[in-house]
Amino acid sequence: MSGAQVVAGGGDFRPRVEKLLTDILGLMGFPARLDLQDAADGSLSVALHFESGAPPGVEPGKRSQVLDSLQFLLNKMLHRPGVERRWVMLGAGAHPEPRPRRDAAAQQQAAAAAPVASVAQVASTPAQQPARAAAPAPAAQPPQRNARGGQQAAKSAQAQGPAKSVEADERTLQVEEDPVFREAVRKLAEKSASLGRFYAFAAMKTEDRARVLKAVEGVGGVKVAAEGEGRNRRVVFTPAKPAPMPKRSLLPDDDEDDVDA
Repeated sequence: MSGAQVVAGGGDFRPRVEKLLTDILGLMGFPARLDLQDAADGSLSVALHFESGAPPGVEPGKRSQVLDSLQFLLNKMLHRPGVERRWVMLGAGAHPEPRPRRDAAAQQQAAAAAPVASVAQVASTPAQQPARAAAPAPAAQPPQRNARGGQQAAKSAQAQGPAKSVEADERTLQVEEDPVFREAVRKLAEKSASLGRFYAFAAMKTEDRARVLKAVEGVGGVKVAAEGEGRNRRVVFTPAKPAPMPKRSLLPDDDEDDVDA
């Protein structure tokens, strides 16, 4: 390693992480006390203790799209060309659980498969063969022609696979109205309709999505609907007359090779 290369784990790494996180959280309007400690896998673990409540969609001790996005942004800012990479992990209210590396996960899978293989070898030894010969398994009966309908129904059920969970319709939920929240959502819907822009709310609770859908009732020129499943469910604003984005607003291409999956 050349002397000019900057090491991410150097003496200035922690102050840089603390400064960047403090600035980002301050701009978001959710300041937090930071608890930094070295993780066993070599990464830097940071517990975010929000001073005035966590952002929407963030719950203590749980992963969320907000934390994942903040963690992605922070590591992109830290991992510049010529810098030795050191991953930063974020947790809400507590330190996050370490994620296994790819090579470690492969070793764990191999270790888990080894006992299964040894059991199969023991079962196939000559000492066990006479016991199996003494109690042969009954021969499989060929399917009868008059059971064709039952076979087709079984194949159809297998092709369909397990039934997917149906997301609740937020429009049917009864929630308490928030006048300030309602006014802000209606302004965004009107902006989407007038400018022809697509917007979306992600990482929201079911009750908040219901408030959004009820708030935009009566706003013309835009369609607002909830899409996706689970933690990926979001509220999307689709204008009736979409307008193309100006070229100067397009973000530059960026590689993803420095993202630790």
